[in-house]
Amino acid sequence: MDIQDRIRQQVETNPVVLYMKGTPQFPQCGFSSRATQILKACGVNEYLAVNVLTDAELREGIKAFSSWPTIPQLYIKGQFVGGSDIMMELYQKGELQTLLTA
Repeated sequence: MDIQDRIRQQVETNPVVLYMKGTPQFPQCGFSSRATQILKACGVNEYLAVNVLTDAELREGIKAFSSWPTIPQLYIKGQFVGGSDIMMELYQKGELQTLLTA
Protein backbone atom coordinates (compact mmCIF):
# COMPACT_ATOMS: atom_id res chain seq x y z
CA MET A 1 0.00 0.00 0.00
CA ASP A 2 1.49 3.34 -0.97
CA ILE A 3 1.51 6.35 1.36
CA GLN A 4 -1.51 8.03 -0.26
CA ASP A 5 -3.58 4.85 0.13
CA ARG A 6 -2.43 4.53 3.74
CA ILE A 7 -3.48 8.11 4.51
CA ARG A 8 -6.81 7.66 2.70
CA GLN A 9 -7.52 4.53 4.76
CA GLN A 10 -6.69 6.33 8.01
CA VAL A 11 -8.93 9.34 7.33
CA GLU A 12 -11.81 7.22 5.98
CA THR A 13 -11.86 4.64 8.79
CA ASN A 14 -11.43 6.98 11.77
CA PRO A 15 -13.97 9.69 12.64
CA VAL A 16 -11.27 12.15 13.79
CA VAL A 17 -7.63 12.08 12.67
CA LEU A 18 -4.92 14.54 13.66
CA TYR A 19 -1.60 14.43 11.84
CA MET A 20 0.79 16.12 14.20
CA LYS A 21 4.38 16.48 15.33
CA GLY A 22 4.72 14.29 18.41
CA THR A 23 1.88 12.73 20.35
CA PRO A 24 -1.07 14.19 22.27
CA GLN A 25 0.81 13.43 25.49
CA PHE A 26 4.10 14.90 24.19
CA PRO A 27 3.53 17.33 21.30
CA GLN A 28 6.75 18.36 19.59
CA CYS A 29 5.64 21.81 18.39
CA GLY A 30 3.39 24.57 19.66
CA PHE A 31 0.92 24.23 16.80
CA SER A 32 0.45 20.52 17.46
CA SER A 33 0.05 21.23 21.16
CA ARG A 34 -2.61 23.82 20.43
CA ALA A 35 -4.45 21.41 18.11
CA THR A 36 -4.63 18.73 20.82
CA GLN A 37 -5.80 21.31 23.38
CA ILE A 38 -8.57 22.46 21.04
CA LEU A 39 -9.79 18.89 20.54
CA LYS A 40 -9.73 18.36 24.31
CA ALA A 41 -11.71 21.58 24.82
CA CYS A 42 -14.29 20.20 22.37
CA GLY A 43 -14.61 17.07 24.50
CA VAL A 44 -12.84 14.82 21.98
CA ASN A 45 -10.76 12.34 23.94
CA GLU A 46 -10.53 9.56 21.38
CA TYR A 47 -9.04 10.20 17.97
CA LEU A 48 -6.29 8.83 15.79
CA ALA A 49 -3.18 10.91 16.39
CA VAL A 50 -0.48 10.25 13.80
CA ASN A 51 3.06 11.37 14.63
CA VAL A 52 4.58 12.49 11.33
CA LEU A 53 8.04 12.79 12.90
CA THR A 54 8.40 9.00 12.93
CA ASP A 55 7.90 8.62 9.17
CA ALA A 56 9.44 11.01 6.62
CA GLU A 57 7.37 9.53 3.78
CA LEU A 58 4.19 10.18 5.74
CA ARG A 59 5.32 13.69 6.67
CA GLU A 60 5.63 14.64 3.01
CA GLY A 61 2.75 12.44 1.87
CA ILE A 62 0.17 14.14 4.08
CA LYS A 63 1.12 17.53 2.65
CA ALA A 64 0.52 16.21 -0.88
CA PHE A 65 -2.68 14.41 0.14
CA SER A 66 -4.32 17.58 1.46
CA SER A 67 -2.50 20.13 -0.71
CA TRP A 68 -1.75 21.86 2.60
CA PRO A 69 1.89 22.70 3.36
CA THR A 70 1.91 22.58 7.16
CA ILE A 71 1.33 20.21 10.05
CA PRO A 72 -0.80 19.67 12.13
CA GLN A 73 -3.71 18.70 9.92
CA LEU A 74 -7.16 17.73 11.17
CA TYR A 75 -9.61 15.44 9.38
CA ILE A 76 -13.19 14.92 10.55
CA LYS A 77 -15.26 12.14 8.96
CA GLY A 78 -12.86 11.90 6.03
CA GLN A 79 -12.83 15.63 5.30
CA PHE A 80 -9.80 17.89 5.66
CA VAL A 81 -10.54 20.71 8.11
CA GLY A 82 -7.21 22.54 8.35
CA GLY A 83 -4.34 23.30 10.69
CA SER A 84 -4.29 24.71 14.20
CA ASP A 85 -5.09 28.30 13.13
CA ILE A 86 -8.21 27.18 11.27
CA MET A 87 -9.11 24.87 14.15
CA MET A 88 -8.89 27.80 16.58
CA GLU A 89 -10.98 30.04 14.34
CA LEU A 90 -13.67 27.36 13.93
CA TYR A 91 -13.58 26.61 17.66
CA GLN A 92 -14.07 30.26 18.59
CA LYS A 93 -17.09 30.45 16.27
CA GLY A 94 -18.53 27.20 17.66
CA GLU A 95 -18.28 25.57 14.23
CA LEU A 96 -15.65 23.00 15.14
CA GLN A 97 -17.84 21.63 17.92
CA THR A 98 -20.68 21.28 15.39
CA LEU A 99 -18.44 19.42 12.93
CA LEU A 100 -17.27 17.05 15.65
CA THR A 101 -20.77 16.20 16.89
CA ALA A 102 -22.63 16.14 13.55
